[in-house]
Amino acid sequence: MSRSPALSVLAGLLISAGLPPWGWWPLSIVGIALWFQLIDRATAPTRFRRSLIVGVAWAFPSTVWMLDLTAPGWPIAAGLFALVIAAAGWATPSERPSRRIVFPAALVLAGLLRSSWPFGGMPISTLAMVGVSTPFAMSARLFGSPFLVVMMAVAAIGIGESARRNLVGVAVATLVLVAATLGGHLAGTGVESVTEIRVAVVQGGGPQNTRADTCENRAVFERHMAASESIVEPVDLVLWPENVVHPRDGPTPGRCAEPLLSPSEALERLRTLAVDLDATLITGWFERSDDKLANLNYSVVIDPSGEVGDRYDKVLLVPFGEYVPLRWLIERFSDELPARDVRAGTRPAVLDTEFGPLGISISWEVFFDHRARDAIGNGGRVLLNPTNGSSYWLTIVQSQQVASSRLRAIETDRWVLQSAPTGFSAIVDPGGDIHGRIGVSEQGVLFETIELREGRTLAVAWGAWPVLLASLGVMFVFRGPDVRRWVRSRWRG
Repeated sequence: MSRSPALSVLAGLLISAGLPPWGWWPLSIVGIALWFQLIDRATAPTRFRRSLIVGVAWAFPSTVWMLDLTAPGWPIAAGLFALVIAAAGWATPSERPSRRIVFPAALVLAGLLRSSWPFGGMPISTLAMVGVSTPFAMSARLFGSPFLVVMMAVAAIGIGESARRNLVGVAVATLVLVAATLGGHLAGTGVESVTEIRVAVVQGGGPQNTRADTCENRAVFERHMAASESIVEPVDLVLWPENVVHPRDGPTPGRCAEPLLSPSEALERLRTLAVDLDATLITGWFERSDDKLANLNYSVVIDPSGEVGDRYDKVLLVPFGEYVPLRWLIERFSDELPARDVRAGTRPAVLDTEFGPLGISISWEVFFDHRARDAIGNGGRVLLNPTNGSSYWLTIVQSQQVASSRLRAIETDRWVLQSAPTGFSAIVDPGGDIHGRIGVSEQGVLFETIELREGRTLAVAWGAWPVLLASLGVMFVFRGPDVRRWVRSRWRG
């Protein structure tokens, strides 16, 4: 009996083991190497089947958090994930030296597809999240996360060449990894420090795995006020999480132990806090639009004098969480959908402050490199990531978000400040190193002196386009003739 199904499962589990929160990145590279070997000298249907099994074993453990959020949606999302991985394996030739070139290109295209489809993309449990912990993570500063995926594939191919005792192949893979890492360091030479500021990242704490409740909105706000009022040292900038200011006008429901937090009370207390701290305060709000037809999710600046300044409305929204695709159809099958969609913002991802423009990616946006490029490309001197993961089960999403913040820090050569109500809040330096992290459900404040920076890395200036075009070119050159022959044979048949 063939051991291929069991080995395919093993390959997928090894890849998954390198992802946050587990983080055993060498196992992921071994898993990719095993997958690459399993599809060697195999027919196209066999490559597809084995890769599908790899995808299933990779996707389901690393997305199990979805079970609590949407039990029916979890297998659908994981199944789509596995199908994309299967397509990458099918597209890799079974023989010929070209498979060493096509395989990395196939992984890049699979990752970019998952980052854009369906419903705007689902870039979770990605190889780049593993790569950010590797010695060659700095290569992402050259051409972004897709290039880091290429380096993951090169490392895996190098392991395979080592097993075959092909010293030339090992040397080539090593040379590529070293050159890409050094190139990543050089890609940030155009970025320079403007000034330094002292920052405070606030986490209010409280129970994890909760659902939105009108009666709890005040408690969430008060926890963040209490944490902020504990700040006694001088700071320049204070960051609050996403939508922890959730005011509501109207009478308090009888079931609520405390009166509802009104918009006027929330704003007045925040203005007083900014004055008392003599600091710029950036807070995340969630409230109904003036026309009552949509919700709004935004961050707003309050300066040290208490004046309300610039505002950024979240642009990239979470499907089925902040908006419902095909609502007219989905509502027939579910009564647990949001009553109204969040209205997406349209402006550049920066907040104007006394320190100059500060880049911002609210929550889900930090998983997408193009949102960080928008922030830094429009002059952002730091990248802020106010977020809210309090609804999620386990810590998989929160850990993967920290990994995404590390990726954005490396790509943009900026400090990243991530503030979450119940964890994880973190401060990440431009090299992707974490300078502080607050655990789940803990209340606390992170302090750090950070640099505000100007200038663009190659990853910001060019984005994923060089790697995308190169990958498409590889597919056209090495797989195009096979595809054309297949089409002609079907056409004649």
